[in-house]
Amino acid sequence: MSDQIEDTIRKFALQNAVFFKGKANPKAVVGKILGGCPELRSKAAEITPLINQIVEEVNAMGLEAQTKALSEMDSSMLVKEKKERHYELPELKNVDGRVVMRIAPGPSGPLHIGHTRVSVLNDEYVKRYGGDLVLRFEDTNPEKIDPDAYDMIPEDLDWLGVKCNRTYIQSDRFEMYYDYTRKLLEMGKAYVCTCDADHWRELKEHRQACPCHDLPVEEQLDRYDRFLAGEYEEGKAVVVVKTDLNHPNPAVRDFVALRLVSHPHPRTGDRYVAYPMMNLSVAIDDHEMGMTHVIRGKDHLNNTLRQEYIFDYFGWKKPEYYHYGLVNIPDTVLKTSIIKGEIQNGTYSGWDDVRTGTVRAMERRGIRPEAIRRYWVEAGMKAVDIQFSWDNLYGMNRDIIDAESNRYFFVRDPVRYDIDGVDVIEGSAPKHPDHPERGDRVYRLEDPRTVFLAGEDSKLFQEAERIRLKDLCNLEYGLPAKYAGNDVSILKQGVRAVQWVGRDSEEATLLMPDGEVWSGLAERALMDEPGEMVQLERIGFARIEKREPGKVSMVFAHR
Repeated sequence: MSDQIEDTIRKFALQNAVFFKGKANPKAVVGKILGGCPELRSKAAEITPLINQIVEEVNAMGLEAQTKALSEMDSSMLVKEKKERHYELPELKNVDGRVVMRIAPGPSGPLHIGHTRVSVLNDEYVKRYGGDLVLRFEDTNPEKIDPDAYDMIPEDLDWLGVKCNRTYIQSDRFEMYYDYTRKLLEMGKAYVCTCDADHWRELKEHRQACPCHDLPVEEQLDRYDRFLAGEYEEGKAVVVVKTDLNHPNPAVRDFVALRLVSHPHPRTGDRYVAYPMMNLSVAIDDHEMGMTHVIRGKDHLNNTLRQEYIFDYFGWKKPEYYHYGLVNIPDTVLKTSIIKGEIQNGTYSGWDDVRTGTVRAMERRGIRPEAIRRYWVEAGMKAVDIQFSWDNLYGMNRDIIDAESNRYFFVRDPVRYDIDGVDVIEGSAPKHPDHPERGDRVYRLEDPRTVFLAGEDSKLFQEAERIRLKDLCNLEYGLPAKYAGNDVSILKQGVRAVQWVGRDSEEATLLMPDGEVWSGLAERALMDEPGEMVQLERIGFARIEKREPGKVSMVFAHR
């Protein structure tokens, strides 16, 4: 049997083992080979024993060794073939002409990965149907506002490819909220409550009205004037919208529309003391801005019920509401107050710190907006709660960046080895296995013949006594190491292939997602890399962040 056929069998056996936790299935390997190599079908009886033998050898290697061996033979086979699936968001109900939809963040910081869901979904629909996408800053909680967020959020949306046609800021619209509140009071649909807050809530639980509920309109308006003038202390008075005290859901029974706040607003200072609650301001804005469809999480279901009362009182046409399931995003810091605190105390480097889940951190790591968009389109708008999968996002990102990412070596904690037994060692490797037109990385070692191995590979070398320098040669352990030819069949004996760099390498750092910085050496050719993304062989994809004389800084993306 030819070496070529044996290599083909070994590749498919290694691939099957890697995909199935280190144990290749001989029957699956036979099927793969006969299906992919029709010329071998006539030799099925002859090659099946060989397949069984090679599978047995592969299964004895262990998963890590299998992965490395397959990467050496054909790294493209480490990626599972994916069946193309077409995902499309469901049609919107009652579309009559142009749609108007909104993204409504609170400006407490930049956007994080969770915020991108509603941003992408709204943008997808506006692009499908035509219309306006509104950016509305809901900044009615002055204590939680980061003034920089007014600039950061539009920047994040622009990076995501989300285009907003109009922008509004709620702190510019207080007078309008006051006017509508006065109309509700005049209609008898609201009241100014001065009751103890806990007592008021207790009465609601028992479906009872507080003493302020049915005071005459004239008295309500007098109280309202004094409320706006700041004659009440903070926490001593609120404006409440009447609903149905017998509503089966206690959360929907009478809700607060305006409260008193003494904390200055970053934009308006102390101009206002009466601050709208979100159910008042959102309902009014959705009407005034002409919202036709509203998409948000199902944690807003009660808010929707509350806001519908305001629409009904004024006789306004309601938007079509959609509530998707909640998403749990594991192992990620999202809360802006926590991130901001860690930035202030020096733990985090900034809003783009890779330990966070901000959009800026995603950009820094090399996660593409197209991958994020694809993820949320595939997730859709189902009402079921979901678990966010970083692996799935990385897979989608890999599909985008793989073709553009040239391959290079990076060794962490390098250990030097000089090589004896040969005058000159030459080798080469393609910058990208699927794009030969990009050329090769050409290697020539002579006088001295020096290489650097990663610290962990150096330990492996000492223990195994033999090793293969990927795309270059074989070595026997010693100080100096001994040249042992260039026969790749040594891999069939279980010898490991490792990354390496020569003495012309450059200092390099790799920032990992947990904040750890790996220091090492990268091959010199990487310094001339024109692209942003590279694949560090046996490590994963990385984004080149900074080049300086003799040094390159990179940020790890994912495997």
